[in-house]
Amino acid sequence: MSDNSIKIFTGNSHPELAQLVANRMGIDIAKAVVTKYSNQETSVTIGESVRDEDVFIIQSGCGEINDNLMELLIMINACKTASARRITAVIPCFPYARQDKKDKSRAPITAKLTANMITVAGADHVITMDLHASQIQGFFNIPVDNLYCEPPMIKYIRTQIDDWTNAIIVSPDAGGAKRATAIADRLNLDFALIHKERKKANEVSRMVLVGDVRGKIAILVDDMADTCGTLGLAAKTLVENGAEKVYAIVAHGILSGKAIKVINESVIEKLVVSNTIPHQDKMAVCPKLDVIDISPTLAEAIRRTHNGESVSYLFSHVPE
Repeated sequence: MSDNSIKIFTGNSHPELAQLVANRMGIDIAKAVVTKYSNQETSVTIGESVRDEDVFIIQSGCGEINDNLMELLIMINACKTASARRITAVIPCFPYARQDKKDKSRAPITAKLTANMITVAGADHVITMDLHASQIQGFFNIPVDNLYCEPPMIKYIRTQIDDWTNAIIVSPDAGGAKRATAIADRLNLDFALIHKERKKANEVSRMVLVGDVRGKIAILVDDMADTCGTLGLAAKTLVENGAEKVYAIVAHGILSGKAIKVINESVIEKLVVSNTIPHQDKMAVCPKLDVIDISPTLAEAIRRTHNGESVSYLFSHVPE
């Protein structure tokens, strides 16, 4: 056991999640004031000593992404210059994770730039959840723990979906096939895949189902739902192919643009997202939305990191 204590700080991106993590660990959130000056510059004041302490800063990449990223960088730097022993950036939803490769000429690899900024600001360690591409871990020269929403998702399917043994796990695109097959194997269920053809980003033109969903409950599994165009079309394709019901389970529910309208009008029974991103306002206008709490996983990862224990147990188990 370390002789120094855990200090959990939070920016303005997702204070509710930070509070849940702190409650789970039985500690208070450390004092910090993160505001904006009238000229829109971010101001951070750390309200208590962090000298020689183990600092964890919880800040998700959502909402005003650039402001939240800047808050995180300034908070890391403030703690570093205040002589913190170790600074861990806990980033439940990693910003710019989709800009992770040169998919066309002159495209920036912004995820790498983000990794560089976090490292240069002074982070010693990063904890994140369900990276869009796990290679992003290689963009950092510091340790990265990429936790998975998979165990809580599996628990949800087993406890909340009636007749789940008659389900089939479906990946809405080829990229998510690995994630979906992993869940299908754990639940001992069949697997199907939807091949989509895109004309331009965020717009899907045509979908082809590979696999048999007739008479089954289809569970769409993906790592993020943004405008939900893909999910809406995928659900429609599944019902046209004879699926009885369609559920969608997604790690990061970004739900931007017309997402709520698309989900409300779609054939999806429930869209299940994790609370890596705050959803209180959206739940009020979307009765189909259901949220899985991942704070126990984050809290346990923080505790294990602090005590120098292995985190790999969390890759396949939900903390009790």
